[in-house]
Amino acid sequence: MTIESRVLAFTTLPVFERGGGVQTMLFSNKELGAHITSGVTRFPVGGSIPLHYHNCDEQTTVLEGEAEAEIDGRRVRMRPYDTAVIPQGRHHRFHNVGTGPMMILWVYNITDVTRTFVETGETVPHLSPRDLAASRLPAGPSDRPERRA
Repeated sequence: MTIESRVLAFTTLPVFERGGGVQTMLFSNKELGAHITSGVTRFPVGGSIPLHYHNCDEQTTVLEGEAEAEIDGRRVRMRPYDTAVIPQGRHHRFHNVGTGPMMILWVYNITDVTRTFVETGETVPHLSPRDLAASRLPAGPSDRPERRA
């Protein structure tokens, strides 16, 4: 398949509502002929999605705000342009611990990305209706990131 060069205007990208004010915008995927999947996710103050892992490697860069990255039980504060490299199968999530919006850029090294939710063990296609619905569920006590000063 020939991949066509293109410029994607951010304001024209579809917005995936993940619940709690968390929004995802998709940049590249299989439908565009890409060999990677990438996009951004915007989190309001205190926003996060459930602890999960993927069937591929992930690189995530904080573009705006302050995040707490939880990767394999370890929590690390991240600021703009700090980047996490997360190997396939590693449990992780990002939580906005700043005083304003937080945005991350994420890149997966494949196009058939899945997300497995740690709490339930359910595996779903990335950004599928089930993925978006599961992200809307409230975090349980063991799944709620701690706020750190």
